[in-house]
Amino acid sequence: MTTETLEARIERHFAAGAAAVGDAAAMDAFLELRSALEAGTLRSAEPDAGAPTGWRVNAWVKRGILLGFRIAELKEMSGLAPAGKTALSFVDKGTYPARRFTAEDGVRIVPGGSSVRSGAYVARGVVMMPPAYVNAGAYVDEGTMVDSHALVGSCAQIGRRVHLSAAAQIGGVLEPVNASPVIIEDDVLVGGNTGVYEGTIVRRRAVLAAGTVLTRGTPVYDVVHGTVLRATAEMPLIIPEGAVVVPGSRAVTGGYGKQMGLSVYTPVIVKYRDEKTDLSTTLEEVLR
Repeated sequence: MTTETLEARIERHFAAGAAAVGDAAAMDAFLELRSALEAGTLRSAEPDAGAPTGWRVNAWVKRGILLGFRIAELKEMSGLAPAGKTALSFVDKGTYPARRFTAEDGVRIVPGGSSVRSGAYVARGVVMMPPAYVNAGAYVDEGTMVDSHALVGSCAQIGRRVHLSAAAQIGGVLEPVNASPVIIEDDVLVGGNTGVYEGTIVRRRAVLAAGTVLTRGTPVYDVVHGTVLRATAEMPLIIPEGAVVVPGSRAVTGGYGKQMGLSVYTPVIVKYRDEKTDLSTTLEEVLR
């Protein structure tokens, strides 16, 4: 069945609202969508050289994921457990059980509480350190490391050879609902305790230092080029290729804030990636 046909089915059942609950055809359409997402043949966003951002958002895929929540009932489920141990028990929507991998999948999931929800694509060569979580609709490409306590939110797109360091948070589009997913392109290093939210696009080879937070409303000051990067009504916040972004601050210039010498957080591009920066990121290759 073609993608266009599946799209039409998803849109029809989504538009049906509560009437889709209990409809076997709606469930069949959702399960087909979920299988395609897990296989990586369908994505909530995909590269498109003709699009203004370089990416095309497939909004109907997000509606299909939401359809899966709407038509499902709560179900008691359990995860795998070591021999002689009690399996982890959990309750969730029956349409989104945890994925199970085998050695043939080529995905390394280190013991300790990591989970990948059904409907997420995880490519060969991905490493997940415990505990980490990948939500439905996400796409995690080859050679990426999802480190301890890292989150890949719903529909987020993660490129090849990305390192999501410990406690990095990559926001989703379902909670809260946003128009476009966060996109992290190839060879990006996302530092520990970093948060990327609200449809932000991080171009290839960029480095986000530990503690950096990027949102749609966050201005980013590029001190190399003397410019300020902002999202607009039509465009998300976009971090340029190779940019090295660190947490910074700027002074409050008026009123009580100025009187008290206060400043507010802002991310700052302090340089663009060079050989010295590359050397500092090579250790992770040994861990793979």
